[in-house]
Amino acid sequence: MARVLLKNISKSWGSAVGVKQMSLDIADGEFLVLLGPSGCGKTTTMRMVAGLEDPSTGEVWIGDRCVNGLEPKDRDVAMVFQSYGLYPNMTVFENISFPLRIRGMPAAQIKPAVLKAAAQVELTDFLDRRPKELSGGQRQRVALARAIVRQPKVFLMDEPLSNLDAKLRVTMRSHIKHLHHELGVTTIYVTHDQIEAMTLADRVVVMSRAEIQQIGTPEVIYNQPANLFVAGFIGSPSMNLIAGALRDGVFEAPGVSVPGFGTQSLPDVVLGVRAEDMAVTAPEQAQIRAEVFSFELTGDSTLVMVRIGEQVVTARAGKDYRARIGDPAGFAVSAQQCHIFDGQTQNRLRLEAN
Repeated sequence: MARVLLKNISKSWGSAVGVKQMSLDIADGEFLVLLGPSGCGKTTTMRMVAGLEDPSTGEVWIGDRCVNGLEPKDRDVAMVFQSYGLYPNMTVFENISFPLRIRGMPAAQIKPAVLKAAAQVELTDFLDRRPKELSGGQRQRVALARAIVRQPKVFLMDEPLSNLDAKLRVTMRSHIKHLHHELGVTTIYVTHDQIEAMTLADRVVVMSRAEIQQIGTPEVIYNQPANLFVAGFIGSPSMNLIAGALRDGVFEAPGVSVPGFGTQSLPDVVLGVRAEDMAVTAPEQAQIRAEVFSFELTGDSTLVMVRIGEQVVTARAGKDYRARIGDPAGFAVSAQQCHIFDGQTQNRLRLEAN
């Protein structure tokens, strides 16, 4: 296990910028998730840690060594990719043992190491099968076992669950979380799926356009988004964002009037509020009033949508809620459950709700 330290690293190819001046201190044994949309720089960052890309500037430290210039094989890291990368002509046992065999480990030591790694991912009964005889989830577990068997200082996982269906992703998330608890190996995990980030991470690094937008625990990222990008990217459904103005502490927009923001007046702000922090109520009792635009029964609840100008605003109601499109609806919301963002800088404002 090892601490990973990125000191002002950046990566560019001519005028194309992959990562801008990133610094990160990843603690020994931490599970850190790099989260963001395609092209934000998260995979490039991982590749610089792995040694598959050289930083244009800055330093990468693993443990007490600066590893700039070291080959990937000399960094003591193990990678798990979106593509399983299994050898189709080899059995599961042979695939898992491959990293040990190419390092010249004695055969007497290889078998117990493979059996231990296979047991950790529940593959003991599949060691004689070939990849084509396995499900997608089982193949990904072989890839995990192949990484585990090396006992590296750092695990690097690049969207390892993207090829799996929704049910298998849930199962594999639990496997990965349990493995990290058992092994305690420093892990850097890349994903565009915010559910994976929220369920797996000790800390999340939210990235956009080659820059870090926010670093924090899943709870902080969800409850205290630093800016409009983070607010809109995290959550399912994502946070409702309504453009308007503050007048004497009251947020106002067409069909919206939410008091309780002190005495401030600001002409260009955005109100942020999550679906679960609003209650569907009678329009005359509500701070948000509009007609039902649509609704979706999700099983345990109903998502109710209204339209405020060009924006669709969603609240979460009980599973028994029913309405017709076009019916009047109201959402009750408290200032204490809301965020106010500056419409120009897009950063969250520190306003005291009363």
